[in-house]
Amino acid sequence: MLKRSSGVLLHISSLPSAYGIGDLGPQAYKFADFLFASGQSYWQILPLNPTSRINGNSPYSSNSAFAFNPILVSPELLAEQGFLTFADLKDCPGFSPAESAYDDVYDFKAELFKKAFRNFKQTADKQDYENFCQAQKNWLEDFSCFCCFKRHFD
Repeated sequence: MLKRSSGVLLHISSLPSAYGIGDLGPQAYKFADFLFASGQSYWQILPLNPTSRINGNSPYSSNSAFAFNPILVSPELLAEQGFLTFADLKDCPGFSPAESAYDDVYDFKAELFKKAFRNFKQTADKQDYENFCQAQKNWLEDFSCFCCFKRHFD
């Protein structure tokens, strides 16, 4: 007989965050620690693939089965890793803790990601990035081109 177990269904975007929606930052780790401490066995989440405004940001309506949704990237972890400064995070709009404003999150995080990318380009060691690109080459370049063409041609 199987041992009884329990868990929760909670998408990453539902976690508390100062950045508009939950992400894979400190609050995700804190929640996982809480689940462990409370004896939960499972944390089920919704897909983490890219969403779009036109489809209501549904994780079940994505243009990629492989890509990750960039708005789930943690600004705090980018700052801890040196790609942003903690001063960059102080310009955060006053997002409501009661509702998700995806359009505002996309715009805010896009600016942060531009800063992070500029800082990334100046780092000497890009081996992890190159390894990722090589390991994911069967889909990554096509997906990147698709995103660029889609944005350019609307």
